Amino acid sequence: MLCAILLEGTFRKIIKLMSLIITNMKIKDKVLQIFLNTIPIILMIALIPVVKNDYVLTGIYALIIAVSFAIKYDQKDYLFLVFGFIIMIISEYFFVSTGVETFIRNSLFGLMPLWLPVLWAYAFVAMKRAIIILDK
Repeated sequence: MLCAILLEGTFRKIIKLMSLIITNMKIKDKVLQIFLNTIPIILMIALIPVVKNDYVLTGIYALIIAVSFAIKYDQKDYLFLVFGFIIMIISEYFFVSTGVETFIRNSLFGLMPLWLPVLWAYAFVAMKRAIIILDK
């Protein structure tokens, strides 16, 4: 009887430990998935000081986004991309026109770099994906 009680307590501890391990694995998987979704953004930011031509940089960004979508496309990613692009043009235009932000590179409307709303647009997609990953 005593042996059965000890084994039952041990069995519960093993189940609890396995549950904790599985939870930690899920957290690590989520962090990894979110990181993988931010790689295009990291690459885009790293290219800013390297590529001086805003039009070329915008084209490279479009290529990075196209490759990212070819690798993984979630439902409504394009919607978030377009929404982010439009919202960030308006937001950045407001910030720059009020003097809150200034840019040396001003290929879009003479106020901001052309590539900036494209970078932000993909950031909207990455944020959407991160929220979905965290909700799982």
